[in-house]
Amino acid sequence: MTTATTPDAPVVQPSADIDEGVTLGPRTRVWHLAQVRTGAVLGADCNIGRGAYIGPGVTLGDACKVQNYALVYEPAVVGDGVFIGPAVVFTNDEFPRAANPDGSLKGADDWHAVGVTVERGASIGARAVCIAPVTVGAWALVAAGAVVTKDVPPHALVAGVPAKRIGWVGRTGRPLERDGEGEGGAWRCPHTGERYVADGDGLRVAD
Repeated sequence: MTTATTPDAPVVQPSADIDEGVTLGPRTRVWHLAQVRTGAVLGADCNIGRGAYIGPGVTLGDACKVQNYALVYEPAVVGDGVFIGPAVVFTNDEFPRAANPDGSLKGADDWHAVGVTVERGASIGARAVCIAPVTVGAWALVAAGAVVTKDVPPHALVAGVPAKRIGWVGRTGRPLERDGEGEGGAWRCPHTGERYVADGDGLRVAD
């Protein structure tokens, strides 16, 4: 690991591949064999694991954790405090082909990149795949191995192929318990006591 020149300097392992034009926030760490491409912006206190890939122009907020061998393809936008588990994949091509019908190789003008958006505090479990364009709402939890093909509401717990909502989670990631009658009733975190109420398709912390 390279030695930081100041307490707040980012720290990059010598075997990591960091392009010119990358912005690394204070105290961010980039580990062995990770690759961060041109124009990527990583916030403060991020941790990029071994062999992870951050594509050109990808934006990560503060305190994000990208685990080993995760692939975050451009133009993904990731909010503060997001967890991206080992071997997660964010796609960026709705209609993938290596070549055009005439046999010519596809170039930059032959397709339009679409991105995955992950909002603040959400977690993506190991080996999950998010099929762009989708948005994973704030504080949501995508189970390991899930394939996300539709937007995930805030605080939703989704699992399966394709991913479907199987419950709700609070800001600590713990499953919520119902705290009232009916579908529109409140929910409560058994760990913190925090209460949540319906807000559109998702939940929010009660006032």
